[in-house]
Amino acid sequence: MARLTLRPDNSCFFSHIQRAYSHTPFTRTTSFQRFHFHLSPSNHTLRLRIVSSSQQNAKETQRVSMAKAKAKVLTDLQVEEMEKQHETLSWNWPPWKNLPQRYKLIGTTSLAFVICNMDKVNLSIAIIPMSHQFGWNSTTAGLVQSSFFWGYALSQLPGGWLAKIFGGGTVLEVGVLIWSVATAFVPFISGYMPGLLLSRVLVGIGEGVSPSAATDLIARSIPLEERSRAVAFVFGGLSVGSVMGLLLAPPLIQNLGWESVFYIFGLLGIAWFLGFQVLEGGETQLNAESLSSDQDTMTQSWKTSLRELNGSLKEVPWKAFFQNRAVWAMIYAHFCGSWGHYNCLSWLPTFFSEELNLNLTEAAWVSILPPLASIFVTGLAAQLADNLISRGVEATVVRKICQSIAFLSPAICMTLSSLDLGLPPWEIVGILTSGLALSSFALSGLYCTHQDMSPEYASILLGITNTVGAVPGIVGVALTGYLLDSTHSWSISLFAPSIFFYVTGTIVWLAFASSKPQSFSELN
Repeated sequence: MARLTLRPDNSCFFSHIQRAYSHTPFTRTTSFQRFHFHLSPSNHTLRLRIVSSSQQNAKETQRVSMAKAKAKVLTDLQVEEMEKQHETLSWNWPPWKNLPQRYKLIGTTSLAFVICNMDKVNLSIAIIPMSHQFGWNSTTAGLVQSSFFWGYALSQLPGGWLAKIFGGGTVLEVGVLIWSVATAFVPFISGYMPGLLLSRVLVGIGEGVSPSAATDLIARSIPLEERSRAVAFVFGGLSVGSVMGLLLAPPLIQNLGWESVFYIFGLLGIAWFLGFQVLEGGETQLNAESLSSDQDTMTQSWKTSLRELNGSLKEVPWKAFFQNRAVWAMIYAHFCGSWGHYNCLSWLPTFFSEELNLNLTEAAWVSILPPLASIFVTGLAAQLADNLISRGVEATVVRKICQSIAFLSPAICMTLSSLDLGLPPWEIVGILTSGLALSSFALSGLYCTHQDMSPEYASILLGITNTVGAVPGIVGVALTGYLLDSTHSWSISLFAPSIFFYVTGTIVWLAFASSKPQSFSELN
């Protein structure tokens, strides 16, 4: 703070006036100096300037400090905003991060089923050039195609059992890896028949555990009012896989050779497996760290799992399953539906090629039509079934309606196609496409009944019915090839047996099927 000091020599001057004293006896007159104080103009100005400069410097310092403070605040706000944006981007990436867990499970499972059927139908196209190269007749070609179902049948019950113990997600991962590696190895051992059959058996084993794994995921995570759509979306991936496999296989075979479809489709499955590991990496790593921090806990967990694994077979109410008429209805219905589905899946490309005189690409394009139409029918059927249940219609009634449509539609269309009505080839294609597309109503019928009856044992129930349902793949596909060599008639070898099983399956389903929840453990 500036101080102003007044000094006579340089800040002011004095003028004095003398006064006289009168020396009288009684009165004293005093004469004194009177000083006049005058500020020097120059010094006065100098002092004012000094004070003004000090205040200005103080204000300037204060202004600079405030500017720095404001700049710091703005910088902090910008950094905070950038951090928020980064957190927002991190929070929103990947796009599925904020989705409910059940939707993630359904999406990844459906994608696995897409790859599943791509690896299943690739042989139905590749079998044509492979038969020409290796000199196979229809019986041998049927044997090669049916070998897939040997492994498929063997893995159904173990798949359902393992899904109940370890969870559907883990079983699905292992299954995808097994069938993908086995698919990629087909070209290396195609000239050696036992090796080729073994590779297709392994593909069947890997794909055989997938339906039970998916059923376990749906039964445990999806509520009843969403179940038809969840089943349709997951198992609808099979139709998408058929379309993609039949669409991609012909150009790959023509440009790169038949071996390429096995290499590429097998690598797709391996890529799915690796991608699933990345998707689950955070939780897996967190669980691994928590387990490694406590070795005793990990050891105890393994012991508990082993005890559950050893005791799980004894805990399954097998007797109660096979004493239930609704379970037997599901078993027979699954067998009947699989007979028509697997035979058409394996033999339709050859039928279109030989009966309609189409080349490989044209036959494959025509074979795409049934699964392509099934994609749309599946969505409509699922929406219809869920809406009926939401409006109070009994689940058993809904399942019976859907499954009856799934059986009777292809039976009628196959009957029209097998009769000699003089229909042009493309009308036969349209009729078969309509019938096989409507068979997708089964995803809102039979394939939902396992979860309706018992969410706890849904995977095992599907394992039971799917084991029997795989028998047509073993017997039916090979038998169709044998009958075709013997009779040279597609009506007798392909259509007549399928029509029989579709009709009898409808009768049994309407008589005995039920979606009422069952307490199998108590019955056992």
